[in-house]
Amino acid sequence: MNQDKYVFAQLVEFLNNDKFRRLVDKYDGNRYVKHFTCWSQLLAMMFGQLSNRESLRDLIVALEAHQGKRYHLGLGREPIAKTTLASANQNRDYRIFEDFGTQISFIDLFLAYRTARKHYFCPHPFLDF
Repeated sequence: MNQDKYVFAQLVEFLNNDKFRRLVDKYDGNRYVKHFTCWSQLLAMMFGQLSNRESLRDLIVALEAHQGKRYHLGLGREPIAKTTLASANQNRDYRIFEDFGTQISFIDLFLAYRTARKHYFCPHPFLDF
């Protein structure tokens, strides 16, 4: 049985949580939020993008399929409802994610890919971000 971290969790380690937290504070993204934070939203949407999901329903079904692994993937213990994710996508300031995306350099992504490829088989030469 594999005891290492999942590839998604390894990729998340390369994201700079401090930069993201500063952007969330700048745009007041977690205001009135109790459970589903901007960081959780980012990870859920990244999971959907990297697993090639085409809709929110498809993403939620995929997350429910990994229910036992959700904590180890970095997505927390609580399940994510489709309405929660949809309202977060609609109501939260997009500039948080836009600015964070521009701050991520290609070198960081390359290092994440190279590290993930060293530990696991990755069939594609470049990840589609």
